[in-house]
Amino acid sequence: MKQFLISTAAIAFIAACGEAGTADPQPSEPTQAQLAAQQIDAQSEPQIGDRIPEPERDLESSNRLAAAGAEANDLVSRGVREIGWEELLPEGEEEKLAQLYQQQMAMLYSSGPIAEGSAADQMIQIGTFNTVKELNETKVRIPGYTVPFEFGANAEIKEFLLVPYYGACLHAPPPPPNQTVFVMAEDPIRLRDLAQAVWIEGTIYTQTQESELADAAYTIRVDKVETYEY
Repeated sequence: MKQFLISTAAIAFIAACGEAGTADPQPSEPTQAQLAAQQIDAQSEPQIGDRIPEPERDLESSNRLAAAGAEANDLVSRGVREIGWEELLPEGEEEKLAQLYQQQMAMLYSSGPIAEGSAADQMIQIGTFNTVKELNETKVRIPGYTVPFEFGANAEIKEFLLVPYYGACLHAPPPPPNQTVFVMAEDPIRLRDLAQAVWIEGTIYTQTQESELADAAYTIRVDKVETYEY
């Protein structure tokens, strides 16, 4: 179901962009070195629409298991709950989202191609503000990609969006409001690389926030930001 929602969102984005313009000249055949470089880049950089990857669980590595156990114990001792994005969706919400995306597809294709730059050529946020009430005022830890509203001095910001897939709100349609988190920090945070996923730890609230990029059904007052390793 999750993969279906991502695919339909990507299709909606492509459809909204309209027909392509004049074709570019045919590129020359890439060399072996270029192909190798492209393969390395593809492995190291997320592609638009890629969801936050699951951390590797190497069951044969006692060191990795020990580290995971120690980390879990630390979270428990601090009263922090590690969650995934699906846990932000109330029961039955995935089915509602699937229906909304299908309705959007029907509307897009029924009206014909959308001219690039027209009023209809925009990334529309689909979904609801339905939340899991039990999460309100809970300390959580969740991984995702950052979407800043702007960069201040030294690229330090106090507010940004956290989303489950790379490129959301900037190069791809926004996730549903209940799959978008508005993050607030008391002290400025330096975001070095938008392609680098992060762990956000803090207190989550079922508090709606609106912005020009996307609306969020959840807000997190952040305590800690860490690089997401997988």
